[in-house]
Amino acid sequence: MLKKRLLSFVAFLSLFTLAACSTATKQTTSESKTTTKILQEPYSDEQFLLGTYVRIRIYDEGKEAALKPAFARVKELGDKITINQEGSEIDAVNQQAGIKPVKVSDDIYTLLKRAYEYSQDSQGGFDMAIGAVTQLWRIGFDDARKPAQEEIDQALKLVDYHKIELNDKDKTVYLKEKGMIIDLGAIAKGYITDEVVKVLKQQGVTTAIVDLGGNVYVLGHSPRGEDQDWTVGIQDPNLARGSVLGTIKERNKTLVTSGIYERYLEVDGKKYHHLFDPDTGYPFDNDIASVTIITDKSIDGDGLSTAVFSMGVKKGLEYVESELNDGTEAIFVTKENKVYVTDPIKDTFVLDKDSKYTMGNRSELK
Repeated sequence: MLKKRLLSFVAFLSLFTLAACSTATKQTTSESKTTTKILQEPYSDEQFLLGTYVRIRIYDEGKEAALKPAFARVKELGDKITINQEGSEIDAVNQQAGIKPVKVSDDIYTLLKRAYEYSQDSQGGFDMAIGAVTQLWRIGFDDARKPAQEEIDQALKLVDYHKIELNDKDKTVYLKEKGMIIDLGAIAKGYITDEVVKVLKQQGVTTAIVDLGGNVYVLGHSPRGEDQDWTVGIQDPNLARGSVLGTIKERNKTLVTSGIYERYLEVDGKKYHHLFDPDTGYPFDNDIASVTIITDKSIDGDGLSTAVFSMGVKKGLEYVESELNDGTEAIFVTKENKVYVTDPIKDTFVLDKDSKYTMGNRSELK
């Protein structure tokens, strides 16, 4: 779907440069009253899953074994969620559109419920039934193309989350019209990231970094010490992955970015990115180049990053600040190289001194 598909915003190098400068530290957990050694060099693994590179770094001494169940959880959920994949539960639901309800697992039903809630809260700016449009354009795949207007008009008739029936008792999903397609690409990685963090905590991990191709979760404190937060780099939307425009310090938070960079289709000199407007069937056309959501749960970062992308910078900032009072923050980057942040982080977000970007004046936003 409008996949925040957030292809990569992470500047992982900034995280690990910080870690590498540290020496091993010890921390005492309040629950066990035992001392855990935090390593200078983490246990780590990287695998290509979900169409991106998944990276997990664990800094707790003796917890290397936690990598295996963490990656197993990624694979398990990816197999259930990915559309156009044989055996996928979401694919099974789409195949039965207009025919009959399909029973799904607890994992998928939970994810579908959250997707429906975000579709409602954003008044359709995020629409979980966007698949009829995304499958037309296929941006990010070898067969990507710009569809004819007639095709887009027909697909738009099938983009309506109101026509999705969720049965809490039976855990079934029914798409009321034949041809409807659920695409959870804009929210799936967030759910999976949260599940990986759960696995790590169950394994006794206290300090780690999880990166699912743009969904990043920093668990615990930096290896530099219990009083040190992680320094997280924010991706420059106009440069290659790993190029940062600024940094912010966080712990036990997820950072999720949606942007118009990296995944796009170019036709007759015009670029079409992968974040689609459910009203027009074309990519969103506003002043945003990228938006980063900082929050407690990655699934919320996913849903919000797509929802506020549909609003533009001014309304997006207002929405995050007025509707969300739970510590959720946002960083917007405009096509005119201006950066806007929610008020609570205006003193903690640091723009790179060599960056071509400048901090914008909110009073100038239209």
